[in-house]
Amino acid sequence: MAALMATRRAQNISEAKLRRLLEYNQRLRDQLDVSRITVSEASTGLIEFCKTTKDPMLPSVWGPIDKKEDPFAPPSNGGCCTIM
Repeated sequence: MAALMATRRAQNISEAKLRRLLEYNQRLRDQLDVSRITVSEASTGLIEFCKTTKDPMLPSVWGPIDKKEDPFAPPSNGGCCTIM
């Protein structure tokens, strides 16, 4: 009886290991389908984005920003709440 239980436990462990390996294999197969770009292409895209996108936190690079365009400027309506 004890030998049968030990054999069954070993079989369950083996099945669990196989299941984990199959899941890992499937994740690796899924990763093969992910589109990839070269580092140089990603770098070029990042540089182009940084050159063309204004950042209000960098006025030394882009110059002063209009208060209407500044997402970090406090609201100009005098308060945060309106009571009607």
